[in-house]
Amino acid sequence: MARRLVVGITGATGAVYGPRLLRRARELGADTHLVVTAAGGLNAHQALGLDRRALDRLADHSHAPGDVGACIASGSFATAAMVIAPCSMKSLAAIAHGLGDNLLTRAADVTLKERRRLLLLVRETPLNLAHLRYMVAATEMGAVVFPPLPAFYHRPATIDELVDETVERALALLGFDLASPKAWPGL
Repeated sequence: MARRLVVGITGATGAVYGPRLLRRARELGADTHLVVTAAGGLNAHQALGLDRRALDRLADHSHAPGDVGACIASGSFATAAMVIAPCSMKSLAAIAHGLGDNLLTRAADVTLKERRRLLLLVRETPLNLAHLRYMVAATEMGAVVFPPLPAFYHRPATIDELVDETVERALALLGFDLASPKAWPGL
């Protein structure tokens, strides 16, 4: 069976990360389950020209954010990991407080309670004290806070290269052995 990966997309800036991650996860043989918040769908449309159906086609399974009875809302549905790319501060706050008020935050809560890897590509700048506290709380609960900050040591020439490198690093952190982030070569 392919590794199941839950992918969430919220309304934070950085809409490019979710679709790129879904495409690469498919190349790596993952069975993907997608949840897109209403704001995430609007952002993907505005930033990338993708409507909800186009986003859904990037995943093997797509779930509505209001469908709290979906399979990914239960710990008995085994998944390898979950990633929210991008992750808004609203979703981070809900996760940090254990509010499973929609399928995205419920699936994140399930991921944490089952001690599975939860990766949050949080997007906001500058950060206020509330953001920092939510990041600490999520980290203390077992999530990995992973702002998609670009690395420059591999001398990227395009934005696509920066995005791809972040996606590879994220997938490697999620346990995909065939992900290929560029390693620091040393001095």
